Amino acid sequence: MDYPQYDPALPDRPLSDEELSKLDATLLSLPGEAAMNVEALDGYLTALLLAPTPLASLPTTQWLPGVWGGDGEDGKPFPSNRKRKDTAVLVLRHLHNIATRLREAPDDWEPVVSVAETKDQELIDAEDWCIGFLQGTELDREGWDALFDDPELGDVLAPIVLLGGDDSGLGEAERAQLQDPQARDELSRAAVEAVLVLWERKQAQAQQASQ
Repeated sequence: MDYPQYDPALPDRPLSDEELSKLDATLLSLPGEAAMNVEALDGYLTALLLAPTPLASLPTTQWLPGVWGGDGEDGKPFPSNRKRKDTAVLVLRHLHNIATRLREAPDDWEPVVSVAETKDQELIDAEDWCIGFLQGTELDREGWDALFDDPELGDVLAPIVLLGGDDSGLGEAERAQLQDPQARDELSRAAVEAVLVLWERKQAQAQQASQ
């Protein structure tokens, strides 16, 4: 199956709330459990944009089918090739919008995460977003391993790993954090800050390389 190649130079056409909801509903309606929801998708695409390997250099077929759990025969898991192509277009448009926001106004960038409103505040929960993000890092394992092992960046990335990673090896204190909505909110906000740190570092490295 051929898909359009990601081109960062294309104009930004952000998805409307209705289109984003439509994309989420489409992914959740697919058979099997491998398809992402839009929160995981948003994290996945963000990780691809932050990866040491430029996303534009990767064939779309290497990363796009992972959004819905892979391409099968006869258009599966989609009911038709048209539905699959329509979904691919929405995903690519959302990818472009994330890239544009990070490039032009990173402080205004916001991830797609769950928000629970309490009497006094809004608590965000980025678990699904972090799960998707970590799935994105798997496509550039060597590059991301260097970032996770970096003395400074390792600590910055730790909240993403705690929220979205395998919990089988966690200690009691970490498990308690994940059970506490307030602590999850703090971890989620730290995950957002991690993206901004990584983006600033990536831009600085690109600037140095161009000099």
